[in-house]
Amino acid sequence: MWPIGFCVVALATIFITHWIYKWRNPKCNGVLPPGSMGIPLIGETLELLIPSHSLDLHPFIKKRIKKYGPVFRTNLVGRPVIITADPQLNNYIFQQEGKLVELWYMDTFEKVFGLEGEARPNAVGHIHKYVRGVYLGLFGVESLRTKLLSEIEQTVRTNLHIWSTKGTIDTKKSVASMVAIFAAKCQFGYDFENSADDVTETIYGFVHSLMSFPLNIPGTRFHKCMKDKEKLQQVIRAKLKEKLSNPNHQGGTDFLDHAVKDLNTDFFLTEDFFVYATIGALFATVESISTAITLSFKLFAEHPWVVEDLVAEHEAILKRRENKDSPLTWDEYKSMTVTMHVVNEVIRLGNVLPGIFRKALKDIQYNGYTIPAGWAIMAVTCTLQLNPKIFKDPLAFNPRRWKDIDAETAAKNFMPFGGGQRQCAGAELAKAFFATFLHVLVTEYR
Repeated sequence: MWPIGFCVVALATIFITHWIYKWRNPKCNGVLPPGSMGIPLIGETLELLIPSHSLDLHPFIKKRIKKYGPVFRTNLVGRPVIITADPQLNNYIFQQEGKLVELWYMDTFEKVFGLEGEARPNAVGHIHKYVRGVYLGLFGVESLRTKLLSEIEQTVRTNLHIWSTKGTIDTKKSVASMVAIFAAKCQFGYDFENSADDVTETIYGFVHSLMSFPLNIPGTRFHKCMKDKEKLQQVIRAKLKEKLSNPNHQGGTDFLDHAVKDLNTDFFLTEDFFVYATIGALFATVESISTAITLSFKLFAEHPWVVEDLVAEHEAILKRRENKDSPLTWDEYKSMTVTMHVVNEVIRLGNVLPGIFRKALKDIQYNGYTIPAGWAIMAVTCTLQLNPKIFKDPLAFNPRRWKDIDAETAAKNFMPFGGGQRQCAGAELAKAFFATFLHVLVTEYR
C-alpha cells in the first residue's frame, strides 16, 4: 500500500502545484499588467473589504498603485480583475460601453440583485434605456421642480424635528432611515405612517450588510443581507400584486406604477425584473445620500466656517421671501451657489465605492498591456477627485475651492455619479436632497 499512497500524494501535490501556478499566471493573448492574484479562490478580496478610516484612496488601491503603477491586476472573490487609476484609460472604458465593455458587479451584487441572463438590470441596450428613462422621469429635473423638492423638504423637516427631541442619534442609521422612507414611497408607494411593517430597518440592514464577503451562512453579514433582501422582495412583490389586482388602478408616480403599465410588454419586463430593479435603486439612493450627509456632520464640526458660509446664504434666501415660512422653491434651490460648492466638496471626499466595475467583452490593448476578454475592470474614478494638480491639498475640506474650478475642468475631473452611458440617473435627486437637508438644518437648528 505504501507505493500506492505515495503515488496518490505525489499526484495530488503535482495537481495542486499546477493549479496554483495557473492561478498566479493566468493565460493572456499578450502581456498582463503587473500585480498579484492573491490566495487561490479568495484572491485579494479580504484586504479590499477592510474598511478604510481615511478620506484618501483605499489602502488596498494606494499600496498597489505605488508598487505596480496606475494599472494592475488582482483577483476579487475568485474573479480576475484589472484595476485602473489611469484617467485616460478610465475615460476610454466609459466610452466603450456596449462595444468593448459592459457593466459588471461583484458576486455579492449578482447574488443579491439576480443579475443574470439577458434581462438583467445591468444589460446594455434598450433594457438599460428603459430603466434609465423611467428613473429620469421619476427623479429627474422636471419631477424635482414640480413635485419632489417639496416632498423632500417635508421629509427632512419631520426627521430633523424627531432627532432634535433625542439626546443622541446614530447619524448614519438615522439619515439612512430618513432617505429610505422617501425612496420607498417614490419607488414602490410605501406609506410609512399607515403601514403595519416598518421596512426602514430592513432597508438599512440590507444596505449596511451588502458590502461584505458573499458567504451565505448563518452569522455572517452577507447572510443577514440576504434575509433582509427576502423581506424587501416580499413587501415589494405584495405591493406590485396589489396594484395589478386593482381594476380601478389609475397609475401614479412610483416605479411599480410603470410595472403595472408595462408588465410583459417586452421579454424582460417581468415581475422579478421590476422587484430586483426596485431593490437596486433603493440601495443606490439610500447609501449614496446617507453617506454624504453623515460625512458632512463630521466635516462641519471640524470646519465651523463652512457652516457660517451656509447660514449666510440660506438666511439671505429667507430674507428675500415674502413669507418666511413658505416652502423651498426651485428657483431658490438653483440659487444655492455656496451650498452646491459644499455638496460637491463633501461628495468629492466621500466616495461610497472604491471603483466602478465593467467587464471586458473583447481583448483591450493599452500602453503595451492586454486586458483579456471576460476579465472584470475596476475604474478607480476617485483618483481624479484627489488629483493635487486639480484640487490643491486634495484631502483638505475646502468648499471655497469650487469658486475657481470651471465647468469643463469639473466635468473631466469630478465623476462621483459615474460616467458615460451609465451616469447615475439619480444624480440630480441626490444633490437636491442634500442641499434641501442643509437648507433646513442651518436655518432651523444648531
